[in-house]
Amino acid sequence: MDIKRILILGGGTAGWLAANHLGKALEHRQDVSVMLVESPDIPIIGVGEGTVPAIRQSLKRFGISESEFIRQCDVTFKQSIKFVNWMDKDRHGAENFYHHLFDMPSPLGEDLTQHWLANHQQAYGDLVSPQHKVCEAGRAPKRITHSEYEGALGYAYHLNAAKFAKLLADNAIRRFNVEHIKANVCEVMLKDNGEIASLETDNRGSISADFYIDCSGFESLLIDKTLKVPFVDKSHQLFADKAIAVQVPIGEEEAIPPYTLATAHQAGWIWDIALTHRRGVGFVYSSKYMDDAMALKKLSHYLGQDVAQYQYRVLPMKLGYRKEFLYKNCLSLGLAQGFLEPLEATSILLTDFAAGYIANRLPKDSEALALLAEQFNRVMTYAWERVVEFIKMHYCLSDRSDSAFWVDNRDPATIPSELNSRLKLWRDHAPIRQDFFSKFEVFDLENYLYVLYGMHYPTNTQVASEQQREAWQVQGKQIANLAEHLVNELPAHRDLLEKIAKYGMQKC
Repeated sequence: MDIKRILILGGGTAGWLAANHLGKALEHRQDVSVMLVESPDIPIIGVGEGTVPAIRQSLKRFGISESEFIRQCDVTFKQSIKFVNWMDKDRHGAENFYHHLFDMPSPLGEDLTQHWLANHQQAYGDLVSPQHKVCEAGRAPKRITHSEYEGALGYAYHLNAAKFAKLLADNAIRRFNVEHIKANVCEVMLKDNGEIASLETDNRGSISADFYIDCSGFESLLIDKTLKVPFVDKSHQLFADKAIAVQVPIGEEEAIPPYTLATAHQAGWIWDIALTHRRGVGFVYSSKYMDDAMALKKLSHYLGQDVAQYQYRVLPMKLGYRKEFLYKNCLSLGLAQGFLEPLEATSILLTDFAAGYIANRLPKDSEALALLAEQFNRVMTYAWERVVEFIKMHYCLSDRSDSAFWVDNRDPATIPSELNSRLKLWRDHAPIRQDFFSKFEVFDLENYLYVLYGMHYPTNTQVASEQQREAWQVQGKQIANLAEHLVNELPAHRDLLEKIAKYGMQKC
């Protein structure tokens, strides 16, 4: 059977990202149609407000103007995640922090990791990248004269998730002719072979397709409730299974940090994301180590005001992913595919990655779909496992001992075997590009370097010649000079956002 009709169930970021990826891939195919069925009664969860730099390529590919995106979605620039108090306060200071920067480390050619290991005179990110000082100075990653999606430094975005979904929807409908159907699904009908046959709706009757994409969020109506695909639980490795999310206003003159704040606490961490008119704050915690009442109290202490005066949500987080992501004639994306926790903005990252992959490899018929399923499931399982490891690394490298939560995170039984092997390898030698051999590494060498050495991982120093040490010192000074230049030349973050709102940026 040829695949001619594609049905996406669920809107939100996942559904409309999928619609745009498919729409772009199929824009010259008149024989294939894409429709998105969205319930008018189910609100968007709207918590995921952080992205990673790869989203820029997707938005540019969709034909979305960066200026309009920034204007319509309350966007601010994100150059880093600033991790605060993830290390022991007695050993590293009461306000210890490091940056997981988005610009490449050691940009001038020499890998300065060994130079840092031998000296430890400054923060790793500060030595290897000018972006550290740019972030601390509150500067933007670009100037108003830069073209859209280009900048002096690497960046992603913070955004209003509900407005972002609407922007993606408008683009998919207008540019790629995606059909938008608002209806509630009452029943899912199956074929004799176990594939999905149709969706029975409350106001559009029976809607059928050849290929279905489940973006129905945690409900997972197709992949879970209908097709019964098992869930791979990861709560034995990642402990944070709840979040309290709240939005608080900020003043029009208040400075906007060009990074996400991730502040560790007794049983988890707090995200703090500044948009143009409000902050999105989330208290992430493990229900095994902290109850809801204490979590609310701790969040109020962080905010310096009673969280009860605002509308807040307590969100349970089921940690893990589907054993198969593409099963029969159904693909799961977004929260229907899996969820780990908001650290490192992995949800939108994996959704964008998977949607782009399937759009570029869309099978012609059911036979080709079956062949693709094996490869796709293998690739996505690999990607999810590497993300589990990367998130776990933040916890197991911490030397905090102020609670059982942090101590238990260092228990070898909770550390994935591949991560454990890599950490043993990196005791003797700093990571190199060859350690990340797969094209499907969601987090790569530079991400590991910033986190490993931001958290003071004790890699042995290597013997270096005097000539090599001199070269490191020269490039370290050059990066420091470049940082000073960028701090002086780049605009304040809020100033740039206000200029973009008024004038826009140059088109690519």
